[in-house]
Amino acid sequence: MSDHTQHTHDDGHHEHAHDGVAQIHVTLKGYMTGFVAAAFLTILPFWLVMSGAFTKSGPADAFILLLAAVQIVVHMVYFLHLNAKSEGGWNMLALVFTIVLVVITLSGSIWIMYHLNQNMMPSMMKNVQNLP
Repeated sequence: MSDHTQHTHDDGHHEHAHDGVAQIHVTLKGYMTGFVAAAFLTILPFWLVMSGAFTKSGPADAFILLLAAVQIVVHMVYFLHLNAKSEGGWNMLALVFTIVLVVITLSGSIWIMYHLNQNMMPSMMKNVQNLP
């Protein structure tokens, strides 16, 4: 005998349990919520930069990165339908692995660019500026 139950969540997703495997059926409400949230999280940083709301780039950069991280979560939940329960937890493990790879890649890239900028010889900068 298989257990056929339906759980409805407030986020517009419907999960049907069939033999222990959760299948998610999305609704238009869920997609529209994700679309509005993603649009807001795109327009807000753009407006902040274009209006000059921040006088220093440090806080602006941190706030924009925070909004970007929130937007990634919105995309994963509303469009990729990832949660801790789906696929027996394998989606969460894949998410953690992806986050680790992204952090390593971004931090390594920033570290390399910072040190290249700091260690660039002044004589090389003059030669680069004189190139046609």
